[in-house]
Amino acid sequence: LALYGGYLGMGAAVLQALERPAEVRAAQHLLREYWKLLANHSCLQEPALQRLMEGIIQAYKSGITLQGNTTSLGRWDFSGSFFFSISTITTIGYGNLSPSTVAGRIFCIVFALFGIPLNLVLLNEIGQLMLLGVQHCARHLEEVFHWQNKASFLMKTCALVTGLLLFLLLPPLLFSDKEGWSYDEGFYYSFITLSTIGFGDYVIGMNPDRTYPSWYKNVISLWILFGMAWLALVIKFCINILE
Repeated sequence: LALYGGYLGMGAAVLQALERPAEVRAAQHLLREYWKLLANHSCLQEPALQRLMEGIIQAYKSGITLQGNTTSLGRWDFSGSFFFSISTITTIGYGNLSPSTVAGRIFCIVFALFGIPLNLVLLNEIGQLMLLGVQHCARHLEEVFHWQNKASFLMKTCALVTGLLLFLLLPPLLFSDKEGWSYDEGFYYSFITLSTIGFGDYVIGMNPDRTYPSWYKNVISLWILFGMAWLALVIKFCINILE
């Protein structure tokens, strides 16, 4: 318990030191721009501007953005709804999109109540299949090359490296191409998603200025499913080390 509390305290202190100055600068910049806008456009009234800003923020949370004289829609089409369903039952919960109707919220509760256990069962089965594949390859190597401990260690290392490539190191290249993110932003998104932390600061397929192929969100959904199963095995290994 002391180690747990100390670890959280250390994390809070480091994050405060790293992020607090940037937060203060962003707040000061926003305030300067706000007063500059009012000063340069005397016809604007502060209460009206405040209401407009609040409306824009609320609309953005609902997935609606202004594009000239029109608005962009599409987060609740079938593709967007399917991706939301994935983020719900995997408990990623990005937070950038949520039901706004009473019926939608009630359905989301019932859907998650049965979907989360179903997701956990499926992830466990996928993880077990991955483990069985590694063990089968290790036994095959033992029989062919008469290795013992070396075969198991080699296969576990190969599984770890392959998983790193497929689920953490290569996907950022795709995100850089489709989303315009830098490699480190794509890597950050990959880990935050597969670990189900899901901050929601980076979410795929949400840029209204980009055109996404129809297969994009479907492939990402499969990547999330198998990537979560692989990362769960890695986290389980870390748990065993800590215990």
